[in-house]
Amino acid sequence: MTTTPAQPAPADAARPRVVIGVDLPEELCARIEQAEPRVEVVRDHELYRPRRFPADWEGDPAHQRTAEQQRRFEEMVDSADVLFSLPDVDPSQLARTASANPRLRWVMTMAAGGGSQLRAAGLAPEQLERIAVTTSAGTHGGPLAEFALLGVLAGAKTLPRLLAQQRDHDWSPRWEMRQLDTMRVLVVGLGGIGKACAALFHAVGATVLGTTRSGAPVEGVDELVPIEELASAAADVDAIVVTLPGTDATVGLVGQEVLGAVRPGTILVNVGRGTVVDEPSLLDALETGRIGFAALDVVAREPLTADSPLWDHPNVLISPHTAALDRREEERIVAQFIENLRRFLDGEELANRVDTVEFY
Repeated sequence: MTTTPAQPAPADAARPRVVIGVDLPEELCARIEQAEPRVEVVRDHELYRPRRFPADWEGDPAHQRTAEQQRRFEEMVDSADVLFSLPDVDPSQLARTASANPRLRWVMTMAAGGGSQLRAAGLAPEQLERIAVTTSAGTHGGPLAEFALLGVLAGAKTLPRLLAQQRDHDWSPRWEMRQLDTMRVLVVGLGGIGKACAALFHAVGATVLGTTRSGAPVEGVDELVPIEELASAAADVDAIVVTLPGTDATVGLVGQEVLGAVRPGTILVNVGRGTVVDEPSLLDALETGRIGFAALDVVAREPLTADSPLWDHPNVLISPHTAALDRREEERIVAQFIENLRRFLDGEELANRVDTVEFY
């Protein structure tokens, strides 16, 4: 991966054009405009797929542009030096405009795991060299860390049993629940989301382990674990929180070797990408009791198929990839974009740039 700064628009051009590729609220478009007067912020709210809820970047899939609207949309997108979002969050649209628009120098994805979108676009080597792609990594850390805490608490406090007994009006004898300040929690991946998870679990008194490639210390992490030692580390914790992106290197990483090593009753939470956890191995671990509870905000294939046994497993909590969504997401992403826009205009290295070898 190159670490050179993204190349700004040619010096003899007019103000660089930042084209908004999705239905960003007008007040936030104006915020970009006001924060960085050196650029022209181009948008046309008539041309976007309408939002169904806050931060609905894809927009209503049932919405169809007219042929004239599609022509205008593509013409607008193809005038960009900088794209705020893949057009319609569609990798094929990125591929189309990368070929049609030699001016394009930088694209920001709305997803923290935008590398998978870049991979899906299948850009040519020359295009990958010319166009910097950055992600929104870090903007979703807080909400996802809270969901991870919910998942671990649900397992530690035996939520499935509580719900079952409440449903059955069963006031049973008392039983012991686990306490967070006695638990060891392994965070698999210490990027923006992983660091937020580590900080939150550390704050509530858990002993936090975290996987690392670099070995660099991370605030809130008590023990660093080389990723090659994941299975042995998993055998000595009470909960595993997965935050990794989906890459070739992470597919099935939490699989039979790791899940076969865990102690009975281990809690698993996934707030990274569904492909990181091998689902057949997870189901086997749930059936044998090695995994006592699993909270999944993501699954390997989304939406989760209706016949998946994960839906009906009594010790699984399914969230339809919604744990990161809150109405402040748009503001956090725009703030991150504005800072990177300053870097772009000043010729500095962009933050959160996608690695074009491993696509994360």
